[in-house]
This record gives sequence, C-alpha cells and structure tokens, in this order.
Amino acid sequence: MRTSMFCFKTQTETKKEERKKMESTATFDRASEVKAFDQMKIGVKGLADTGITQIPRIFYDPQDSASNPRPSSTVTIPTIDLDGGVFESTATRESLVAKVKHAMEKFGFFRAINHGIPLDTMEKVKAGIRGFHEQDPEVRKAFYTRDKAKKLKYNTNADFYDAPAASWRDTLSCFMAPDVPKAEDLPEICGEIMLEYSKQVKKLAELILELSSEALGLNPNHLKDMDCAKGLLMLCHCYPYCPEPDLTLGARKHTDRTFITILLQDHIGGLEVQHDGGWVPVPPTPGSLIVNVGDLLQLITNDKFVSAEHQVLANKVKEPRISIAAFFVHPIPSSRLYGPIKELLSEENPPKYRETTAQVSNHYVARIPNANASLQHLRI
Repeated sequence: MRTSMFCFKTQTETKKEERKKMESTATFDRASEVKAFDQMKIGVKGLADTGITQIPRIFYDPQDSASNPRPSSTVTIPTIDLDGGVFESTATRESLVAKVKHAMEKFGFFRAINHGIPLDTMEKVKAGIRGFHEQDPEVRKAFYTRDKAKKLKYNTNADFYDAPAASWRDTLSCFMAPDVPKAEDLPEICGEIMLEYSKQVKKLAELILELSSEALGLNPNHLKDMDCAKGLLMLCHCYPYCPEPDLTLGARKHTDRTFITILLQDHIGGLEVQHDGGWVPVPPTPGSLIVNVGDLLQLITNDKFVSAEHQVLANKVKEPRISIAAFFVHPIPSSRLYGPIKELLSEENPPKYRETTAQVSNHYVARIPNANASLQHLRI
C-alpha cells in the first residue's frame, strides 16, 4: 500500500512539474481561449461529454490544493439534529442553540439532520437539476448567458473571465426570493421542483437564523428582522467527470458572500472545509444538508461567527456530481447598511468592520478583486 501511494504522489507531482514547464515555455493567450470556450455555450459538461482525456489549459489551477496539509481523519464538522423544528421542551431548544453556537464559532459549518425538508423533495430537486444538466447541449444553450440583469442564468463559472483558473463546473442559477419567478420562466425539466424546494429551504433558513440569534444572546427574530433570509439565490451546480482531477478543482478555495448557505449534495462528494490549517472532507450522508456561515453574517456578528474557506475537488467519478446551494443574501434594491450588530458591541468588543451595502451587480457584500481575505477591506 505504501508503495502504490508513493507512486501515485510521484506521478501527480511529475504531471504538475510538466504542466509548469509547459506554462513557462509555451505561448498562452488565456483571454482568447476563455472567450472561445465561452462562445461555444456547451459548458464543461458538453466538453466532458466529447470524451476528452486532457483538460484545456484555462482550467489548470495554480493552488496545488492537493498538497495542502490535512488534519487527522477523525476531524469532522459538527452534526446537529434540528428535531424537525418542533422542540419538546425549553431544555431541548437551549441545548440545540448551544450546539449551533459552537458550530458557527468554531467551524462555520455544520451538518443538519432531521431538518424538516422531506426526503422526497430533496431527491426530486436533485433529479430535476441533474436532468437539466444532462439535456442535449442545444437545449441548454438557450439558457446560457452572462447578462447580470437576468434572474435566471446558466454558464461555466460566474467569474470565468476574471479568475486565475476556471473551475470544472457548470451552474444554473436563479433568484427565487423575494420576487418568486413564475414556473414558465424556469426550465421546464426542473422549474416546478425548484419552486417547491425553495419554499422548504427558506423555512429552514428562518429556523436556523432564529437559533443563531439566540446563540448570540439576541431576540429569536433579530436576524430575520434584518432581512437575512429575505433574498434567496439558488445555485444548481454540475461537476462533470474530470479526466485530470489533479490539475483543477470543482470550485476554488473561497468563502460565500451570504448570510448563510444551505447546501444539498448528491452521493458523490468532494466538498472540503478549511479548519485548523488543513482541509476537512465533508462527505455526503443521505437526507442531510450542510449549513455554513457567510461573509455578511461574520461581519454583522463582529467575527463571533466565522465564514470558513472551502473548496470542491474535481470529480473523479464517471457521472456528474450535482449540488444545490441556497444562498441567503441581501435583497435589493435597498439602501440598508449592514455593520456589526450594536447589541453585540461594548468597550471590550468594539466594531471591527465598517458598514457596507450590497452591490447591485452581485447581491453580496462587496469584495476586493483577487483578495483571499474577503472582508479585509472592510475592517476598521
């Protein structure tokens, strides 16, 4: 076993060395290659379906994330039983609030079970999104766009033209709240179930925000009254099989520009969370959902809750990985300013951030381009 692992690592390192050598000697017009790929409007799925054995250079990722240290395999994100949202006693709720507090302060992530969303609804939305991404490329092309004014978009990576490396992933995205789209404005193959799932996941988000408010020592409705669950952007991802998974990522290291994110993933897996300097795998378990703190929740809690970096490995399985991320974001248009919650501040805990508004272009807290510390520019 040791010998085979050593050989695998050597082959991976050799391939990366060859890649770097090629990059240093070959002419590479990244902008032209990105544009040419995007104009095909077939996405990564369409490219993978051609049977390629080598990925285009625009997907080569310089992070070399596979070489990052990983903690002991015993480290896992917390699992929290939400009791179906119906609590038998005050003690049960207090215990649950304490668990949410620990997870959001120490990990920024937790796995939710017994969360109240029917398993049948979860399976149907995964099947609907899989169906969309497995349609004929000519059908998908009708939805392919980078027009930020459109509420429904399908494309390869929102930051495709700006990121140092493209990710091996396609996404169907749509704003589902506060303005609920009509079924006829959504893809026929998945529109009805997207609407149903969005209603269910919004109820869950409101429950999680109630528990989070109490974990902060606030009124249960405090975060809801700040409109933290009012805006919902659904990101319906497809991670096709990748023939060279050691050269790219399904999603590069990032934090979410949200209040909270609720993720539904299929059976394939690949999500990793950064914790204590290493990457912790978050394998899928049937019926569970993954909840994480976003940048804006970290800001308004004055670093009480942490927005942890995470990434998705490229898919090694010869079937597409499907996940649906429910981004709870700032609703616009609005002139509302978000800063550290005043009830959490004191002489010992002064505000660490300036107030900010959501940008119209992306509905999230404003960021500095190419900066890893997504909130750094807002620090006082």
